[in-house]
Amino acid sequence: MKIAIPKERRQYESRVAASPDTVKRLVGMGLELVVESGAGAGASYPDRAYQAAGATIAPDAAATLRDADIVLKVQRPIVGDGQDELADFKRGSVLIATLQALQHPDEVAAYAAAGITAFAMELIPRITRAQSMDVLSSQANLAGYRAVLDGATEFGRAFPMMMTAAGTVAPARVLVMGAGVAGLQAIATARRLGAVVSATDVRAAAKEQVESLGATFLTVDIEAMKAAETAGGYAKEMGEDFQRRQREHLHEALKKIDIAICTALIPGRKAPILITREMVDDMRPGSVIVDLAVEQGGNCEGSEFAKVVTTANGVTIVGHANVPSRIAVDASQLYAKNLLNFLALIVDKDKNLKIDPADEIIKGTLLTRDGAVVHPELAAAPAIIPPSPPAGETKPDQPAGA
Repeated sequence: MKIAIPKERRQYESRVAASPDTVKRLVGMGLELVVESGAGAGASYPDRAYQAAGATIAPDAAATLRDADIVLKVQRPIVGDGQDELADFKRGSVLIATLQALQHPDEVAAYAAAGITAFAMELIPRITRAQSMDVLSSQANLAGYRAVLDGATEFGRAFPMMMTAAGTVAPARVLVMGAGVAGLQAIATARRLGAVVSATDVRAAAKEQVESLGATFLTVDIEAMKAAETAGGYAKEMGEDFQRRQREHLHEALKKIDIAICTALIPGRKAPILITREMVDDMRPGSVIVDLAVEQGGNCEGSEFAKVVTTANGVTIVGHANVPSRIAVDASQLYAKNLLNFLALIVDKDKNLKIDPADEIIKGTLLTRDGAVVHPELAAAPAIIPPSPPAGETKPDQPAGA
């Protein structure tokens, strides 16, 4: 069985879907690994490291994907323009990647039309058995860490309290908005750097987690918050009354905050606005906002995708694209391990595919099979496949996460 690791072609992406370590383990299982030349360069994995692990290096995407049974990627393939990556896929092959299926159902239909069996890793169910495959958690953990470092870079002061002969430096005050995986790591990182940290989340269960890390939990309505978590562990969008009271509470808190880190996301939906322009206008000059949700519309009004902007009142808003990719070595290593663990579900000891649609993890991630869209959230309303552009006509690539 041949497994292909092509180079990522979307903008702002430096990660790779396999590390030399996971390649070595897959080769040890008797699988053939082909890696496109330069695929690991952004994550500091040179071709020679993959060769030493037992992989074959292919010169380009076409050679990498030729006759591949399984294709491992980080980002979804570019579909429907002059860089159509699906053109090199073998019909009947398996694609495993973070495909952003709920945001791009038209591309899911294209996978089905190409005869590809596609798995969306971002749809891994949050159950105990799937924790080792949870790419959202592994990548969000690093994003939360990096967000604090990015905020510290833009902040013109120190984080910890310092007592010197020349005077005392007050500690930075950090507010983390959203206490999921990214938010909790941001809290821990900011605390390690010496900041005074507070956090907010719509889920009541987050209070204990926040406080266990030494941060203060900002509570709006604890009873309303108890109903704000889905069975899968994600936050639900709250009603307008709760959101209004939350905005008023946050508005007052942000007037005293030095760095705000926004991490709130709703799967398959536009990110909720947490910081309005009025709130930004009332923040102190030199304050910093890091918006980790910028790729899904942003939690902060005024944040711009892939840009760092400064407002008229001196507040810096950081909207870096694809934050996990900004720490590409560790992000690639963890993502590759997630994929390795997932492969154990679909490849048996005889190196044959074994896709069990009754398995909870398979059912949650399987998008297409045998030329049809099969995922429950997408199969009911099949998308129209956009026509390919005329020969020679191309459209600019969308940024990662678009």
